[in-house]
Order: sequence, then C-alpha cells, then structure tokens
Amino acid sequence: MSRHPLLPPWATWWQRPFPDANTLLLPGRQPALVDTGFVAHADDTATWARAHAGTAIGLVVNTHWHSDHVGGNAALQAQGAAIAAGAPEAEAVRRRDAGCCSAEYLDQPVAPYTVDIALADGQALRLGDTDWQVVRTPGHTPGHLALWQPDERLLVVGDALSDYDVGWVNLALDGPDAATTALASLQRIAALDPRVILPSHGPIPTDTGAAFTAALRRAQRLADDPQGAVWYGARRILAFALMIRDGLPSEEIEAYLLQRSWLLDAAQLLNLTPQTLVDDLLASMLGNGALVLREGRIRAAAEHTPVTAQSLRVPYPRAWPASGTP
Repeated sequence: MSRHPLLPPWATWWQRPFPDANTLLLPGRQPALVDTGFVAHADDTATWARAHAGTAIGLVVNTHWHSDHVGGNAALQAQGAAIAAGAPEAEAVRRRDAGCCSAEYLDQPVAPYTVDIALADGQALRLGDTDWQVVRTPGHTPGHLALWQPDERLLVVGDALSDYDVGWVNLALDGPDAATTALASLQRIAALDPRVILPSHGPIPTDTGAAFTAALRRAQRLADDPQGAVWYGARRILAFALMIRDGLPSEEIEAYLLQRSWLLDAAQLLNLTPQTLVDDLLASMLGNGALVLREGRIRAAAEHTPVTAQSLRVPYPRAWPASGTP
C-alpha cells in the first residue's frame, strides 16, 4: 500500500489479496477512492483511506457492484462520502432490486449502501485534483466501467483484465452474448493505448501491451466456447465462496453447492445434473490444486486474507431499506 513507481505522485495504490479488490486513492480537493474492498475489511479500508488522504473521502467510484468492490461503501458513506456507479447498476441499487450486487445469487454479503451519482459513458469526473473520463465496459457485469486519465494515460480497468486473467462472465444472468460483450469492451479500452493499467486484482502489469494481448486472447476463447465460459465462472465463484468462509467442511460442501442458484444455472447451461457438476467441479479443482483439503475443510489455495464469520452477517440487498440512506 504505497505510491507505485509507475504512478504520478497524486495517486496512491493499494494492492490487496482476495477477497478485496485493489484500491486507488486520489487525494486533493475532492478526495476520491476507486473501489472499497470486501465488507469484512471495511473499517480497514476507511481508516487507510482517511490516513493517506489526510481528510475524509468525498467520493467513492465503483467499477462494478460485486462484493469485493463495494464492501466498504456503507462505512465510507456513513462518514460522508458520496457513491458513484455506472448504469444500470446504479439504478438497481437505488430501487433495491432483489438482484443487487448479485449478492444473494452468489451468496456474497454486501452491507447496505445507496448510490448518489449514476455515471454515463464519456462522463467527465473530477477525482482528487485530476480529470478522468468514464468508459463503459460491460461484460463482467452489465454496469462495469473503466476510468481513463488521458494526461497520464492511466486506465482503471476493474475486473475487465489483470496481468494474468480476464473477468468471468455470467451467461445465465446476462445472456449468451455476455462473453462477446466483454471482448468488445476489452477491444475498446485497448484502443486507448494506456501507459499504465490499474487492475482490480493482482499487480500492475509491467508490460501493458502484453497484458492486453493475453487478455484479448483469453476473452476470445471464452466468447468462442460458451461452455468453457460457464466452467470458468463456476470455478471463480466457488473459490471466492471458500475464501470468505475459511473453507467449508468436506462433508458439507456438496449440500452447500446444491443450494446455490449460480450452480443450478451453470448445470442447466452445461446440460449436467447439479450433482454431476458438483462432483466434477470439486474433482477438477482439487486435482489441479486450486482447492486443498486441510484439517477436514476444503479451502481455496490462492492467497487471501482471513474473514471473520461475524462479518458475513449482513442482510442481502432485498432486505435493504427501500430508499434513503442505509
């Protein structure tokens, strides 16, 4: 959590392990934070942001509404921050739609917050003391956005890509063209020719061109292979579920998965029974080392920060107040 050598002195970068997204702080007359991590670490996010900004955060911009990006929104909003997000997700949060943040669908907690500013493609934003442009990049989610700073050629890409991956797509909720949409979004932001890519997970890529080349190749594969895209999403969702729960007892994980809407949808898209998908998913991920069995619990092998069970006990969005502040 420091100033990065590729970044100008007015930008502070915090690379965070799962289940938190990376965080970008832009201090100045309008102190701003891009993404706020997971709810279990909301207090850490708010404390870090205030300490490095030297004052309260005035604006939070979410690249999209998944739990690892909006978990600190409520804490920062309680301290006076306004929340900005892209359409259509901004409107859905304002209405308190049952599908807000995909929280219930994915079984990922999100503390209640509201959206103050709905962002449109091409909109200019003053973040800190610099001007940025909103770039709509749907695919990973319908309201996903990137942020472009043309003077320094900085590009915040959210989950569109990282140095090693691209964001998963949800063909069940977002339709069969979601992977093609994500590919088009990648092509659009690659055309900006950024000097620096700021991803939501992992390090800042040292070779921007190589990162885009790899991401475009991966995104094309997902667009060409819908079943592969479904498998990819299922693996990512399961790994995250295990990260935030300190794993699950080996004798309980099948029952847990069979109750998940995302798994039932994936099984339908793959023309498998839910039980077959559970069996194949666990066998493949244990076999390739993505999951490990340790002390009677199946856990995600990727680096992640522990989460207390108490921090998961927040209401799903459908239980949020219908309007007003959380």
